[in-house]
Amino acid sequence: MEFIPVIGLEVHAQLKTRTKIFCGCATAFGAPPNTHTCPVCLGMPGVLPVLNKKVVDYTIKMALATGCTVQPESRFARKNYFYPDLPKGYQISQYELPIATDGHLDIDIDGRTLRIGITRIHMEEDAGKLIHDPDRPVSRVDLNRTGVPLMEIVSEPDIRSPEAAGEYLRQLRTILRYLDISDGNMEEGSFRCDANVSIMPAGSTQFGTRTEVKNLNSFRNVEKAIVYEIARQKEILLDGGEVVQETRLWQPDKGRTDSMRGKEDAHDYRYFPDPDLLPLVIDEDWIERMQKEMPELPAQRKTRYVETFGLPVDDARVLTASRALADYFEACIALFDQPKPVANWIMGDLLGLLHAQGLDIGQSPISPEHLAGLLKLLDQDVISGKIAKTVFEAMAETGKPAKRIVAEKGLVQVSDTSAIDPIVDEIIAAHPDEVQRYQDGQKKLIGFFVGQVMKQTRGKANPKVVNEILRGKLG
Repeated sequence: MEFIPVIGLEVHAQLKTRTKIFCGCATAFGAPPNTHTCPVCLGMPGVLPVLNKKVVDYTIKMALATGCTVQPESRFARKNYFYPDLPKGYQISQYELPIATDGHLDIDIDGRTLRIGITRIHMEEDAGKLIHDPDRPVSRVDLNRTGVPLMEIVSEPDIRSPEAAGEYLRQLRTILRYLDISDGNMEEGSFRCDANVSIMPAGSTQFGTRTEVKNLNSFRNVEKAIVYEIARQKEILLDGGEVVQETRLWQPDKGRTDSMRGKEDAHDYRYFPDPDLLPLVIDEDWIERMQKEMPELPAQRKTRYVETFGLPVDDARVLTASRALADYFEACIALFDQPKPVANWIMGDLLGLLHAQGLDIGQSPISPEHLAGLLKLLDQDVISGKIAKTVFEAMAETGKPAKRIVAEKGLVQVSDTSAIDPIVDEIIAAHPDEVQRYQDGQKKLIGFFVGQVMKQTRGKANPKVVNEILRGKLG
């Protein structure tokens, strides 16, 4: 029996504000426990929350980027539950009237474009963090994160494969980073995801019982957990059992999900409007101000790279994967206006170097100016392609520009035929068998002779000139 997966994702993105959503405490990561707290975020009696306007600005931008409707009025609600890291006994969130609704995100998967609906985007505060002692039955609570602003993005159950779920999350994080409203760091918990997974028989329109999977701290783990959960539910149904609606915890070291608790419904949280916060009213002027601050988004930039620069779609997709990488590419072509060679060097040598050293593009030891300078020397036949690789490595090690490295190491390409001629004659004389085979029709041997000349000249000979001389002498 065939089953179709039905997947919906709930993403929590921590917003890059300097202060918390309802108080003036800092949001910086890594501070000593319980140092970024005050009576407001600790829920002391008599305190009143004050909404951080920057949180609203950022949420409006994300709503615009995903085609959502920004609601003229939204309300904050209290989500009531007891847990040691929630000092007030409730979380301030939005429920019946969220700030944005009815959006979408288009993703590319298996050569097709899929539209994933976005049900809602709303604002809420984060809870604290429990730290469990590995040696004693003791847990400690750090409330620094309490009140840190979160934006929750809830998708429609439109996702039909683990791979599509991973791609949706990657593109969502890319947009957040382009907007510069969240760093999207899954390791630090500033980009978190819960997956709602169910399966239904092929041909059916009735969704099955869903489970919510938590503890998904990487794109890879999201995909692996969904794969496992689909297989687990399929096995239950084929054995004649029923899937139980519950919250399950992904155990990455064991490669499975384990039951955590029964799945709560909205009524279990006893939502009601927060009496300390006024309704949030957003007029058209506010939306227009945010619209004017919007950058070019990754999908738009990718289209421009294909249409304006003539790049293949795959190249454009790689180069626009981050705003910083796209900015680096455009800084290069502003100095050396040949998009394809620039793209090749960035995607190959530069990204390979950064990956090997564990760096991102913002930490690149080679600036756009220096890479453009190297490509100019290569384009002008001052250096060969082989020497360019050597110069690139030296640039990464020393931080010096290509022109200076070439001058210091005497790497200027030799194009003088009078200097190359005798070397070619020597190579031809030393390999009579290869000469005969070439003249008998094995024309691919030209590469062997070019390689010998380049080896003799330590890569300095101009390959174009070498080819011309060899073809003339070999006949």
